[in-house]
Amino acid sequence: MTIYDTVREILKRKGSDVWSISPESTVYQAIEMMANKHVGALLVMTGDRMVGILSERDYARKVILKGRSSKETPVREIMSSPVIFTEPQHTVDECMKIMTDNRIRHLPVLEEEKVTGIVSIGDLVNWIISAQNHTIEQLQNYVTGKY
Repeated sequence: MTIYDTVREILKRKGSDVWSISPESTVYQAIEMMANKHVGALLVMTGDRMVGILSERDYARKVILKGRSSKETPVREIMSSPVIFTEPQHTVDECMKIMTDNRIRHLPVLEEEKVTGIVSIGDLVNWIISAQNHTIEQLQNYVTGKY
């Protein structure tokens, strides 16, 4: 495990479940789904086509702070679009840069315009921590002669 491992490897380990909602659904339905699935964002899909992404941040900034009703506001009115995404061959390091530069926490993974998964900042940080732990273990084994 390294920061040069690919998103494909992360998805193999964590799975490629993607939770989505239609643009016509209400924001309340989206927030309810996020809570039930324990996720911080949903892809907004029309059929198999990703048309946006809705995050807790979108909700806080575009509904709560503007005094809108989550039960009356459709997802399409507050979703972020176009969506910044990555591809399976991109590395953990590249994804961290994309997320940092764009100030986002969720990165859909597309392969030939088809959604194949999503990675969060938490997924990337966990991968990096595991990689560091593995390196430390190897170094300890080397120093103590257990290799």
